[in-house]
Amino acid sequence: MINLEEISSGLRKVRDGYWVSNTQTAVSYPEWGNEICYQLEENSFWFDHRNNCILELIERFPPVGALFDVGGGNGFVAKFLLDAGYPVVLVEPGMEGVRNALARGVSPVVCATIEEAGFKESSLPAVGMFDMLEHIERDMAFLELLNRLMIPGGRLYLTVPSFRFLWSQDDVVAGHFRRYTLGALQRKLTLAGFRVEFQTYLFAFLPLPIFLFRTIPSVLGLRKSERIDPAGYHSQHVHPSGIGGKVLNWFLNREQTAVNGKTRIPLGASCLVVARVSK
Repeated sequence: MINLEEISSGLRKVRDGYWVSNTQTAVSYPEWGNEICYQLEENSFWFDHRNNCILELIERFPPVGALFDVGGGNGFVAKFLLDAGYPVVLVEPGMEGVRNALARGVSPVVCATIEEAGFKESSLPAVGMFDMLEHIERDMAFLELLNRLMIPGGRLYLTVPSFRFLWSQDDVVAGHFRRYTLGALQRKLTLAGFRVEFQTYLFAFLPLPIFLFRTIPSVLGLRKSERIDPAGYHSQHVHPSGIGGKVLNWFLNREQTAVNGKTRIPLGASCLVVARVSK
């Protein structure tokens, strides 16, 4: 049982399974972001594959207690891990994401940023940040804060977008401050007091299409939209049929097997990392 009253001084219980903070801080994420993701998640090969690889990672490097899914949006990852038998607390500042997560049956849900929640130092056994760190302008300070809030030996699970050369207008629209390499991410985690246990790239087949269809058009000024087109993103996330679907499945299965075997994939559009608090 997760007792939030014991580890937090900044939360107010609204009802069973739902907590809120008394303050609200602006975040670098568009208001419509959770709405767009909610339309995609259930039928997206990308979100599905990320979930599968996250679960493989967690099973190989299990948390020592409840996992706090920080900035977990609509609770898509949280619900997946809950269904797999792992205790999860969703910490999400956006009301749209909170409503969607509650509708999915995620519990408990905390409507707050990690700072607003007022968690005590050395109180969080595990933290997940899945495509969230890139939205934090001062990422080093944020990682140092997490290190203080986590218990000694606690595990941090991360996914982030990779490689600066893949930067595009889509990153700007999504509220990203950067893309990462595994090396840069490891250096920051080490400086913040973590020890990386395993790291790999994911989505090895995506850098080329991202570069061709997002990065180059952005450099040429052909992608200027200030909002993501839901229809366009939907077509990119749908699992193809026929031979294309078989080829995609081959790539996805190969990557999931690699994570299962703790084998590093040398290139990809995302980074997947597990690190341990070294204090």
